Amino acid sequence: MPFRMIHENYNVSDLGRSLEFYRQALGLAEVRRKEAADGSFIIVYLAADEGDFELELTWLRDHPRKYDLGECEFHLAFSPDDFEAAHEMHRQMGCICYENPAMGIYFIQDPDGYWLEIVPAKN
Repeated sequence: MPFRMIHENYNVSDLGRSLEFYRQALGLAEVRRKEAADGSFIIVYLAADEGDFELELTWLRDHPRKYDLGECEFHLAFSPDDFEAAHEMHRQMGCICYENPAMGIYFIQDPDGYWLEIVPAKN
């Protein structure tokens, strides 16, 4: 029985700040949202122009503290068309948190501390 990956969820503390980060840093755009009638949560789905995988951002009104991300040993990976230009943009944004030149990759960090891997396109 085949399965298809459809989305990954990240809980965020400031939805507006996160939406702007993902738009600016990765070109992701909102494709739909769900809002609780009582205002207790908002779920926003983001996607890139290519592919059908989505990132789900969940904001919870009554979450009392910063999210515990453990040791940040999980991440999503993105591959830009122009790796060098992406690296320069992320450097200017100040969001690069780790680089591994030997592997030819780097990671950026979103406003809530989630790591996102940036890898060059496969040849």
